[in-house]
Formats: sequence, structure tokens, C-alpha cells
Amino acid sequence: MNLEAQQRLVIDALEDVKAMDIKIFSTSHITSLFDCVIIASGTSNRQTRALANSVEDKAIEANIEILSREGDDTGEWIILDLGDIIVHCMQPAIRAYYDLESIWGGKPVPMKLLPQSLEVPPINPILD
Repeated sequence: MNLEAQQRLVIDALEDVKAMDIKIFSTSHITSLFDCVIIASGTSNRQTRALANSVEDKAIEANIEILSREGDDTGEWIILDLGDIIVHCMQPAIRAYYDLESIWGGKPVPMKLLPQSLEVPPINPILD
């Protein structure tokens, strides 16, 4: 599955559980470890766990290996490593405190939330 299809899968999974403030950052120009970071907020530890569970379930259905999952103990910040994509499911206070957006470029990559039947345009690295 290509990167754009994986991104679509993650976004759909997050939206299924009503994630807030979803942001996508291209990281291929910063690190070779992964190609993008997706950050989403949930209002409670129950919702952040549900967000992560939704992403994990859809990834498994699509035969995408979950390399790692961390943060279930508190549910304030759950990280999923899908290889090419890192997903952060965070409560708003934790997200504001750690400010990952500034670490990964400060400007999210615009991605229109298209129906699955339409092709998602490729993401270009953010250039300052």
C-alpha cells in the first residue's frame, strides 16, 4: 500500500472516532526513519485509546504491520508506529505542552479529505 493510501486509512480511522484537529506533517526532508507524522486530539483518555484502537484495527485489516504502540497506560498520549507513518493521539493539554507541530515543521501538509474512491495527491516536503 502506498503512502497516500496509508494516510487516507489513518485519517478515516481517526475520523470514525471523532478525532479533533487532525494534522499531517511530511517528515521525509527531516528524517529517513518515517515519511510522515499524523497528530490528532481526543478529549479524554478513553477517546485517545479509541482513536489508537481504530487506527490499529484498520491497519491490521489492510495488512499494515503495527511496529510499536506506546502510551496505553495513561491514555493521555498514545503513539502508533506504522513504519512510514507515526500517529500521535493526544489530549489537548498534552498536545499544547509538547507542541509537536513546531518540531515537525510548524506547517501541516494540506490534505483534502476526499472520499476513498478518489485519489489523494502526493505529499511534497515542506520547504521554509
